[in-house]
Amino acid sequence: MTTIVIGEALVDLTWHTGTAHTVPHPGGSPANVAVGLHRLGQPARLMTCWGDDPPGDLVRAHLDSTGVRVHRLPSASGRTTIAVAYLDDATGSARYDFLATWDPQDIHLPDQATLVHTGSLAAVVEPGATRIAETCHTHRSHPGRAVSLDLNVRPAVLPDRDTYRTRTERLVAVADLVKASDEDLAWLYPDLTPEAAAQALFGLGPRLAVITRGAQGATALTAEHQITVPAPPTHVVDTIGAGDAFQACLLDTLLQPDGTIHIPTTPAELETVLRRCVTAGSLTCARAGAQPPTGEEITAALAAEDSSLAPTTR
Repeated sequence: MTTIVIGEALVDLTWHTGTAHTVPHPGGSPANVAVGLHRLGQPARLMTCWGDDPPGDLVRAHLDSTGVRVHRLPSASGRTTIAVAYLDDATGSARYDFLATWDPQDIHLPDQATLVHTGSLAAVVEPGATRIAETCHTHRSHPGRAVSLDLNVRPAVLPDRDTYRTRTERLVAVADLVKASDEDLAWLYPDLTPEAAAQALFGLGPRLAVITRGAQGATALTAEHQITVPAPPTHVVDTIGAGDAFQACLLDTLLQPDGTIHIPTTPAELETVLRRCVTAGSLTCARAGAQPPTGEEITAALAAEDSSLAPTTR
């Protein structure tokens, strides 16, 4: 059984606002999720496209170095997407601008695919966004198959809020699991609180919705429960890739040996899942660029946190 991640691989030009110094980092949210799953021991395959250009050479070399299985889709334009990440050196937070292309051709899922994950630019940049929506709809129509979606909203690629929301919601409607940050939801639904916006998305069909809140942790919603956990304290180098590490850890935690996903049914289960995921995100924040942790690193960090919270005896 195989997890398929479909979406962009790109180059982030990280612009440090204090020095105007730029550094290229290969990434892209779906590519980062695939790398994160691979580091966690999950047999994921990335379906993406890039151009035969200098940024594409960097993407190819990066993906080759990770060991992730990659299926390169043909691209109509032959261009690689470039993101400019303006990094605030004081806080580590980033805002983005894009030279975006997402035009994969001939998306055909392997027969053994059980879970499909997508999101970010791939969910809204045409013509690829429509092809992905069609692929996910067909995949989800088969029993035992699931779809995961990370909104990872980037208004710079599609400033029209109504169109962005429409393209997002058509994927939400076929997803079992949806993740979004509080900033994603605030932009998509400016008149709603993050919780109310997540409930609106939840009403479209998903079985689990997760809100990430940066340093404030994360919230999970199911039909029966809502629970929030705090994020562990960390020294933030930058936030690039933290949400993708959270997403990879979320999928890894929910995936079953047969490739299906298990939706937690109790508050205790939800808390355990979220604690692991916020730990993955915090470990990534402590590193430059999108560098998701291994399972061993997450386990060690959780053990250290538990030890620090344990009562002392004399």
